[in-house]
Amino acid sequence: MKNWKKVLSKSITTPQQLENLLGVETKDIERVISKYPMRINPYYLSLIKEKGDPIYLQAVPDIREIEDTRGVEDPLAEEELSVAPGIVHKYPDRVLFLVSYQCAMYCRFCNRKRKVGKTGVNWKLIREGISYIKANKQIKEVLMSGGDPLLLEDKILFQILSELREISHLEIIRIGTRVPCTFPYRVTKKLANILKRFHPIYIITHFNHYREITPQSEMACSILANAGIPLFCQTVLLKGVNDNADTIKKLMRALLRIRVKPYYLFYPDYVKGTAHFWVPVEKGLEIMKSMYGWVSGLCIPFFALDLNKGGGKVPLFPSYIEKREKNKWLVKNYKGEVFEFSLV
Repeated sequence: MKNWKKVLSKSITTPQQLENLLGVETKDIERVISKYPMRINPYYLSLIKEKGDPIYLQAVPDIREIEDTRGVEDPLAEEELSVAPGIVHKYPDRVLFLVSYQCAMYCRFCNRKRKVGKTGVNWKLIREGISYIKANKQIKEVLMSGGDPLLLEDKILFQILSELREISHLEIIRIGTRVPCTFPYRVTKKLANILKRFHPIYIITHFNHYREITPQSEMACSILANAGIPLFCQTVLLKGVNDNADTIKKLMRALLRIRVKPYYLFYPDYVKGTAHFWVPVEKGLEIMKSMYGWVSGLCIPFFALDLNKGGGKVPLFPSYIEKREKNKWLVKNYKGEVFEFSLV
């Protein structure tokens, strides 16, 4: 097993390193990363086959990140809904707990572009966040995110999870992490043994393209699944990366094969600096419709939109209803055949 910290330390962070490897224009990259940092670890870099491919687009800065001014820095109003350090309390029974601003790879479409890249762990702020959860007994679930919680040292992660598990009314812990996809070397048996001490615990990971599923990422997911940790995947619909039915179908089938349940297919958030990834909502509906009947129901995620201004997630469904009457509907199946459905 590779030493994950040593591998991560060799990440690409400067335009000059990229110029040597991928032949990009350093001047444009310098302008972008002066505002939005870059980190491409050696593993994820190895997945790039050519300039402009789906892996490249997710990892390499694009001048449009600063030239296209559409969108807002915080479309989900997380700062407005922040009630304590690192705590976003949007839904009554659960909170988002931001414990890290470091990631193994800084995704160019990130909805927290305004935050990622900060260093260090502030224990005072983390404990203030834990105190908020402890004081609010309606909170049954916490989603640890960032950044990436699994970029924390084992001992720090253990300490945070231990303090959370001491809260009697907290039932479920979720960890949002892209590490199994972008940096599988971080997922060790030691890490899995730490996590499984805090069941019920769930991993929400993030794959966007079937090429991200490799022997290494499969091994990372197997280590976690073998520790009894259920894994779910949230995928973001991204122009040029996965905005076609064939790619999404291949991805969802591959996820099931490595024991990861497709969970959400997200319409991209309206984050400033990400407009070149946006696609029409109709494209997502079309992709969803193409899956019903043609792939297993286990393969089908919720297509969802996270509303601006903190409105929360809403599911978006493709319509199969041809005609509605009082006690009778005409419904089209996946082959386009129309059936009559009578309501009792």
